[in-house]
Amino acid sequence: MQIERRKFLESACRACLIAGAGFLITDLTACDPVSKVMNLNITDNTVYVPLSAFAKQKIQIVRPHGWFYDIAIRKISAEQYEALLMECTHQRTQLIATGSGFTCPLHGSKFNLEGNVLKGPAERPLKKFNTSLENEQLAVQLNS
Repeated sequence: MQIERRKFLESACRACLIAGAGFLITDLTACDPVSKVMNLNITDNTVYVPLSAFAKQKIQIVRPHGWFYDIAIRKISAEQYEALLMECTHQRTQLIATGSGFTCPLHGSKFNLEGNVLKGPAERPLKKFNTSLENEQLAVQLNS
C-alpha cells in the first residue's frame, strides 16, 4: 500500500510542478515588454544606447556596468526619450518591468511608464535621468 501511495504522491507533485512552471513562465513573458537587459559600460558618467535598439521595442532596459539597479528607457517620440531608475522608492528594491509600468516584487508598489506611483506603499515617483541624442545614440547622464 505504501509503494502505491508514494508513486501517486510523486506523480501528483510532478504534475503540479510542471503545471505551475508552465503558468509562471507564460505569466512572466506576457508581462515583460523587453526581451533582454542591455549591459552597457559607463563613459564619463554616461551610458550610450544605440537608437536602433528602439526600432522594434519602445522600451529598453539597460544595466550600467557595476550598478545594482537597471534603468528603463522609453521612446516617447523620435526626439524624446525618458530614462527611469528601476529602484522602488519605498525600500530600494529592484523593480520588474510590466507591459504598463513597473512593479515592486517586495511590497507590491506599482509605477506607471512615466514613473509615477499608482499603488503604494511607495509615495515618491521614480528617479529620472537626463537624456540627449548624440550621433545615432541616446546618451543617459547618470549624475542627474
